[in-house]
Amino acid sequence: MVDDAPANLELLSGMLKGRGYAVRAALSGKLALQAAHNDPPDLILLDIDMPEMNGYEVCEKLKADEKLRDIPVIFLSVLSETLDKVKAFGIGGVDYITKPFQLEEVEARIETHLELRRQKIRLQEAYDKLRELEKLRDSLVQMIVHDIRSPLTGTFAYLKLIRDNTDNTLSAAHSSYVAEAMKAVMQMIQMACDVLETSKMEEGQMKLKAAQCDLNHILADGISGVKPLAGNRDIRLTPSETPATVMADREIILRVVQNLLSNALKFTQDDGLIQLDIRPAGDRVRVSVKDNGLGIAPEYKQTIFEKFARIELPASRQEYSTGLGLTFCKLAVTAHGGSIGFDSGEGEGSTFWFELPVNRPGPREPVEVTSIAAEGTSHE
Repeated sequence: MVDDAPANLELLSGMLKGRGYAVRAALSGKLALQAAHNDPPDLILLDIDMPEMNGYEVCEKLKADEKLRDIPVIFLSVLSETLDKVKAFGIGGVDYITKPFQLEEVEARIETHLELRRQKIRLQEAYDKLRELEKLRDSLVQMIVHDIRSPLTGTFAYLKLIRDNTDNTLSAAHSSYVAEAMKAVMQMIQMACDVLETSKMEEGQMKLKAAQCDLNHILADGISGVKPLAGNRDIRLTPSETPATVMADREIILRVVQNLLSNALKFTQDDGLIQLDIRPAGDRVRVSVKDNGLGIAPEYKQTIFEKFARIELPASRQEYSTGLGLTFCKLAVTAHGGSIGFDSGEGEGSTFWFELPVNRPGPREPVEVTSIAAEGTSHE
């Protein structure tokens, strides 16, 4: 209790002690702040009109102290104007009682806010415990996924050796089976990478290895990386006329491009077209991945980049996914100081884009422009 009138303190503290409360009294705001900091109370009854430091100033200092900010403050004052009450609530008070008061009212309000504080503490404890369990679960998942990725990579390499056999001992049907197996293994590898890399990004453990790089080359490499997933769909790249040089982690941005391409392939029918282009956007450069697929419904616009967000696909286009690919893209682009988004309408296809800050131009190097119609087919 904080009040500069000793008689008020003695009267109310005596009443509250008689109801079983432990009460500490302070005759000034400075004394109250010192006492609260030394031994934080469960609740503070605070007068407003006091010399040296009024109740509003005391409350402001309480709310500015991380150790004390969650303590509920009930103002107890003769001031009865609406503006006084509004100001009290505006600086963090939880309640306002006007003098003269009834003890029953004071007690009822005290007990209400003490119970709210108890519930808040229990909720925070439950939340902290849940977070610990989530961290344990995530650590276990990351360990398992990390261990799975190595044998998957080996499996993909052996399948590639079988597909590229020089003896031509595989029939057309068997070659098709191997190609499908390679596609499935690559999808699993990408899922494993999404899990590991998204977790690292969220925890700030993935440090960017920034260097000057040309986005034209990154997009060309991204197209090559998704060849096994393209099937009969055509992927075309329109490079920028000048070097699109950015300061970025090349491997991270390459993963962003491949994730956006993989996402586009899910929505693009066989014989469909996916177009990539690079354009200047003020002091940034924009990379766009456009498909002519089914488009994305408006209800997904706010959630599509959220963790584990999934978009319903037609039965003919259903593919396995972790729901982390676009989440990783957003985290990665944001970490580079860029932005990401998409434009789409149902039945009109989708365009996913990201922008990165432009750096000084680097030396122009020839870029191979690849159009993929099927596995192993390319055009310049």
